[in-house]
Amino acid sequence: MVLKQQKIDITDRVVGKLKNGEIELYLENEKIGNIQLPEGFSIQMDHHYETDQQKIYQHVTTTEHPHAKYTDCDEGGWC
Repeated sequence: MVLKQQKIDITDRVVGKLKNGEIELYLENEKIGNIQLPEGFSIQMDHHYETDQQKIYQHVTTTEHPHAKYTDCDEGGWC
Protein backbone atom coordinates (compact mmCIF):
# COMPACT_ATOMS: atom_id res chain seq x y z
CA MET A 1 0.00 0.00 0.00
CA VAL A 2 1.29 3.44 -0.95
CA LEU A 3 0.15 6.62 0.78
CA LYS A 4 0.18 9.87 -1.16
CA GLN A 5 -0.76 13.44 -0.34
CA GLN A 6 -3.71 14.94 -2.21
CA LYS A 7 -5.31 18.36 -2.28
CA ILE A 8 -9.13 18.44 -2.18
CA ASP A 9 -11.37 21.49 -2.64
CA ILE A 10 -13.36 22.19 0.57
CA THR A 11 -14.31 25.78 -0.30
CA ASP A 12 -18.08 25.14 -0.34
CA ARG A 13 -17.92 23.56 3.12
CA VAL A 14 -16.09 26.41 4.88
CA VAL A 15 -18.13 28.77 7.08
CA GLY A 16 -17.01 32.22 8.26
CA LYS A 17 -18.07 33.72 11.60
CA LEU A 18 -17.60 37.41 12.42
CA LYS A 19 -15.77 37.80 15.73
CA ASN A 20 -13.63 40.56 17.26
CA GLY A 21 -12.83 42.37 14.02
CA GLU A 22 -11.95 39.25 12.06
CA ILE A 23 -13.67 36.41 10.26
CA GLU A 24 -13.00 33.01 11.82
CA LEU A 25 -13.07 30.15 9.31
CA TYR A 26 -14.56 26.77 10.22
CA LEU A 27 -14.81 23.38 8.55
CA GLU A 28 -17.75 21.74 10.30
CA ASN A 29 -17.01 22.61 13.96
CA GLU A 30 -13.23 22.86 13.65
CA LYS A 31 -11.61 26.29 13.41
CA ILE A 32 -9.22 26.20 10.46
CA GLY A 33 -8.10 29.83 10.14
CA ASN A 34 -9.09 33.46 10.19
CA ILE A 35 -9.19 36.59 8.01
CA GLN A 36 -8.04 39.85 9.62
CA LEU A 37 -10.28 42.79 8.76
CA PRO A 38 -8.79 46.27 8.40
CA GLU A 39 -9.65 49.01 10.91
CA GLY A 40 -12.89 50.75 9.94
CA PHE A 41 -14.14 47.95 7.69
CA SER A 42 -17.75 48.05 6.53
CA ILE A 43 -20.19 45.25 5.80
CA GLN A 44 -22.92 45.55 3.16
CA MET A 45 -26.03 43.51 3.99
CA ASP A 46 -29.09 42.61 1.92
CA HIS A 47 -32.53 44.01 2.74
CA HIS A 48 -33.92 42.67 6.06
CA TYR A 49 -30.42 42.16 7.52
CA GLU A 50 -28.18 44.47 9.53
CA THR A 51 -25.02 44.42 11.60
CA ASP A 52 -24.56 46.05 14.99
CA GLN A 53 -21.48 45.73 17.22
CA GLN A 54 -20.13 42.77 15.21
CA LYS A 55 -23.41 40.84 15.38
CA ILE A 56 -25.63 40.08 12.39
CA TYR A 57 -29.41 40.46 12.72
CA GLN A 58 -32.33 39.50 10.49
CA HIS A 59 -35.56 41.53 10.55
CA VAL A 60 -38.57 39.20 10.65
CA THR A 61 -42.31 39.50 11.25
CA THR A 62 -43.61 37.38 14.11
CA THR A 63 -46.94 36.75 15.79
CA GLU A 64 -47.11 38.51 19.13
CA HIS A 65 -49.83 36.30 20.68
CA PRO A 66 -49.82 33.06 18.63
CA HIS A 67 -52.46 31.27 20.74
CA ALA A 68 -54.99 34.11 20.88
CA LYS A 69 -58.52 33.16 19.81
CA TYR A 70 -60.24 35.09 17.05
CA THR A 71 -63.72 34.34 18.42
CA ASP A 72 -65.18 34.28 21.91
CA CYS A 73 -65.45 30.51 22.45
CA ASP A 74 -65.70 28.47 25.62
CA GLU A 75 -63.29 25.67 26.59
CA GLY A 76 -65.33 23.07 24.71
CA GLY A 77 -65.04 24.98 21.45
CA TRP A 78 -68.66 26.22 21.42
CA CYS A 79 -69.11 29.75 20.18
